[in-house]
Amino acid sequence: MARSICKTHPAISLAGHSGNWNFIFIPGTGLPEKTILRFDILSDGENGSWQLPQAASNIKLNCIWLNIGDEKKIIPEEVTTNGKTVFDFTLNRAVKAGEELIITMGSFGKSSDKKNTAQTYTQRRRPFHLYVDTKGKKNFPKEPETFHLDIKGGELSNIRIIGPSMVARNDRFDLMLRFEDAFGNLTGYAPEDTLIELSYDQLRENLNWKLFIPETGYLSLPNLYFNDPGTYRIKLTNLQNKNVYHSPPIECLPESGNSLYWGTLHAESTRFKTAEELENSLRSFRDDYALQFYASSVFEDEESTSAPDWKLVSSQIAQFNEEERFVSMLGFQWFGEPSTEGLRHFIYPKDNKPILRMKDSKSNTLKKIYRSHTPKELLSIPCLTMAKGFSFNFKEFNPEFERVVEIFNNFGSSECSAKKGNNFPIRTKGRKSGMSETEEGSIQKALSKNNRFGFVAGGTDRRGIYKETVENDQIEYSSGLTAISSKDYSRDNLFSALYDRSCYATTGARIVVRFQIAGMPMGSEISTETKPGLEYNRHIEIKIAGTDKIKEVILYRNLEKYKVFNDLGVEHTLTVDDSDPISKVTLQSPDDRPDFVYYYLRITQEDGQTAFITPIWIDHVVKTSVKGRGKK
Repeated sequence: MARSICKTHPAISLAGHSGNWNFIFIPGTGLPEKTILRFDILSDGENGSWQLPQAASNIKLNCIWLNIGDEKKIIPEEVTTNGKTVFDFTLNRAVKAGEELIITMGSFGKSSDKKNTAQTYTQRRRPFHLYVDTKGKKNFPKEPETFHLDIKGGELSNIRIIGPSMVARNDRFDLMLRFEDAFGNLTGYAPEDTLIELSYDQLRENLNWKLFIPETGYLSLPNLYFNDPGTYRIKLTNLQNKNVYHSPPIECLPESGNSLYWGTLHAESTRFKTAEELENSLRSFRDDYALQFYASSVFEDEESTSAPDWKLVSSQIAQFNEEERFVSMLGFQWFGEPSTEGLRHFIYPKDNKPILRMKDSKSNTLKKIYRSHTPKELLSIPCLTMAKGFSFNFKEFNPEFERVVEIFNNFGSSECSAKKGNNFPIRTKGRKSGMSETEEGSIQKALSKNNRFGFVAGGTDRRGIYKETVENDQIEYSSGLTAISSKDYSRDNLFSALYDRSCYATTGARIVVRFQIAGMPMGSEISTETKPGLEYNRHIEIKIAGTDKIKEVILYRNLEKYKVFNDLGVEHTLTVDDSDPISKVTLQSPDDRPDFVYYYLRITQEDGQTAFITPIWIDHVVKTSVKGRGKK
């Protein structure tokens, strides 16, 4: 039996390129009149996927039609099935075996930007499906005819430099260079004579590196090291067009200590959204986005994550976890009673753990979940605490399980209200319904009640409860990043560092920050009982290396802006001595703990990128007199 032939012309496209695409179908057997050909582009038309054409006879731009020889074009019926758009062509005559049918997506006009636009991400053998129903009843076979088209990276637009944020003097490390198009795809598409020059401050003069752009689009530079402590930025110069690219800052320390690891604990890939696509998401987070850790964040309900889905998620997370390369952690999202429980992201430190579902009586409240687990067995991260309808009021804050709080994700910051200086308020465009801010979930207010937690950030999420907010025109910001400070790079160590609050959040930039009081790092709890000198002076050290010029640094003492610094350049070291008597600046704890004071940082760059640095707490323990007179 003769087989049908499927061809595409052109067979290769650059990512995001606009053009006319021809899909040539040559049937192996004759097709009778009224045969229906269903063409499925396999695209939702969103988030950089393949643009959906328009099916109408009076449209000449970005349309779709079928040709049989020189005859009149056949315009399809646009059909929605299972939530996706497909195009049904009905043949107006019989077609012989071996006769060409050409489906075209594009335009009759000459304007290239009005034709049909390819997806913005690369893909080898990208499929397009054609289903043939010879009886014209729309009873299509399960197995389609398949066209393929290769999507490659476009013209070189950016060079991304991937390396560590902290290294020790004379310790070897590797750099990865990603040559990318305007959409972040790897590309080798550049003029043949393009040379890239590598340099950095304090580079020895006898080293003069010139690099070619490889066809693969990436290049590894192994065994680099710095001779002297300091902040370094690798600089790449395209010698043809003089474009300059810089790496995020690399802090070289005098000796080995904690390193800084970047990742996201709560995000979805904009390209891969289902449990079946988690493997591709993990690979993309690890390789394309150069993240060093990631936690799965599917929603707990059966509709979003079935039992087989959760088994697949657990398997993929376990498979991708690899020490010293990429840490993956098992997690899920859980939405409880608004205000008292709110939205949660649970994370396990171990593999093969159960998903806790609201429908199950043993896990339908936070109290039940906490009673059935021990601290360090899972983290419970409150998210969107200031989002009305999803908020958490911190009245039942559990310091054993809620060690960190998500201060920022792509829908905004829960640090404080817009009136109090929040540059990323949770709100919608115009008067449309959606999430708005509510004061009860303010992180600043929670800290003033002696709730102690670190700061983490989430990425982009349009699943579950977020889906409706996107449809309601919710304002979206950048995807956040979490920085974890840890001595060793493994799942156990990163999870322990989160538990110890040794972390901070940014709106996406890899801003390197060190924050200490009396030599103790962020997340620390200090007492005047062990450090009595703190009663009279708190010596604060802040070192910042930004990815852009630092516009503003705010040092908060409790709810107030204690110190504000402006226009500090790309990097700066600050020292502050708070010499106010501690008894005059402490807050009264709402429980039987001592009075306390806390400090934290908000750092804003000129490009708007912001870092939120986890607080340091100081307890004022008043000494009891010898005669037992009690507290002063």
